Amino acid sequence: MKILIVGNGARESAVALKLSSDKRITKMYFAKGNATTESLGQNVYEDSIEGLRDFVIKERIDLTVVGPEAPLVAGIVDEFKKHNLKIFGPRKRTAELEGSKAFSKKFMQTHNIKTAKAKVFEAYQDAIDYVRTQKFPLVIKASGLAGGKGVVIADDLAEAETTIHQFMIERIFGDAGIQLVIEEYLRGFEASIIAFSNGDKLFPCIPVKDYKKAGSGDTGPNTGGMGSVAPSPEFTEAHQKDFNENILKPTLAGLHASNIRFKGFIFFGLMVTENGTYLLEYNMRLGDPETQVIMALMENNLYDVIMDCLEGNDIELKFSDKKAVCLVMCSGGYPRQIETGFEIRNTEKVTSQLLFAGARVKGSQILTTGGRVLSLVATGDTFEEARKKVYKDADIIHYDYEYYRDDIGKF
Repeated sequence: MKILIVGNGARESAVALKLSSDKRITKMYFAKGNATTESLGQNVYEDSIEGLRDFVIKERIDLTVVGPEAPLVAGIVDEFKKHNLKIFGPRKRTAELEGSKAFSKKFMQTHNIKTAKAKVFEAYQDAIDYVRTQKFPLVIKASGLAGGKGVVIADDLAEAETTIHQFMIERIFGDAGIQLVIEEYLRGFEASIIAFSNGDKLFPCIPVKDYKKAGSGDTGPNTGGMGSVAPSPEFTEAHQKDFNENILKPTLAGLHASNIRFKGFIFFGLMVTENGTYLLEYNMRLGDPETQVIMALMENNLYDVIMDCLEGNDIELKFSDKKAVCLVMCSGGYPRQIETGFEIRNTEKVTSQLLFAGARVKGSQILTTGGRVLSLVATGDTFEEARKKVYKDADIIHYDYEYYRDDIGKF
């Protein structure tokens, strides 16, 4: 059995490591992969959909699993299915639930899914005029893909006007900011729930707490994620019931009503307030760094789960009752300007699960290549036990301009 995993983050490293224990899998390929995946299989330096399609046909790969959002939104699943290639993920139309926040907000509103009040804007002046009549704070989102960074909580009018100008006029996220979603600010705590889809039903994993801000104490700009813990200690049974009734069930009903049936992952980004659980966004793939802690606690065979979903079978997900903590180590300056190319030292001395992301092997060295360099993952009977492990190892690993938050898993 040969498998291709598309993506090069710590998320893909976690999936690869989980699959690597299955003896039925004879070889794994990774496009483009990283320093972890290079040790688990073969990195493939191809990123076009057509190139990956041809590679899968040539190598007779049995299953492709897609990690990041961009190839899904670009239609990789549609292209693979044209050639009867087995792939786990949603088609392009379904991926629009992530690729367009305007599309997803309309879906939520149409199908009575509990979400924040919002308006969509395509004209700069209309957006400016609107925020001048609103109370603050407001949440301003670039509608398209912005790597998890296209969301700003504007505390006042000046910040709102600057953000709208940056998104729509300066195009700091390219075409992602052509359309904006401006919505009410919900006060509470965030949670993430990822579910598997078998084309007919959704099967949720345990809730995860993700740390999005760059700085300790939830300060600084939004990032792709600075760490995560599972299960979320703040997410209660009451919150789960609210999610099931007001978000999960109407989402499934909306998918069926829209004739959207897919086999892959769906990510629910949630805000839990004093008035209950609200849906902030959908992602149509695994989250990062949520995947790292989910894979650490999942007791199922991942390959079996994916194959059951592809065959339309029901699944029963099982998770350890331990606690998991993921700490993301970054390049200094992330998520803005960063420098790369620095050697990562002492990796052989860590005891936590080490999952590379922005790192590659060059000769006998491992060098930094991106903003989020690696994830350290540990489990324990308590969060404190798990977090002590990852922070001990973070203190051992060294590379120039390293940075990480000091409060992941601290309650």
